[in-house]
Amino acid sequence: QVQLLESGGGSVKSGGSLRLSCAVSGYTYRSYCMAWFRQAPGKEREAVAAIDSDGSTSYSDSVKGRFTISQDTAKNTLYLQMTSLKPEDTAMYYCAAGDDADILRFTFGLGSAIPLYAYWGQGTQVTVSS
Repeated sequence: QVQLLESGGGSVKSGGSLRLSCAVSGYTYRSYCMAWFRQAPGKEREAVAAIDSDGSTSYSDSVKGRFTISQDTAKNTLYLQMTSLKPEDTAMYYCAAGDDADILRFTFGLGSAIPLYAYWGQGTQVTVSS
């Protein structure tokens, strides 16, 4: 049974930093894609960063240069380092996993990436105040 457990959310002021973690268990695919999504109140869930089993990464334009996705395969943990946070980054952040590295190139294409990812965590709240 695949389980994703996010942590590291909190409240920070504009310009601050946070690092989110996602502990993964029960996931045995050799080819995979992991991603961070976020959903603000009244808005659709959107992908912000993704990484595949080869270590290739992709980001949404809104976070490029400020957020960094990484993974520690020995610890089965996914990370999202967020810097220069803005109030518009306020959202619930979700960790997600898909069972094919090829998902990466479709994550920021046309249409929602949500159906590409089979496994989801419960989310961790990030609040950025001005």
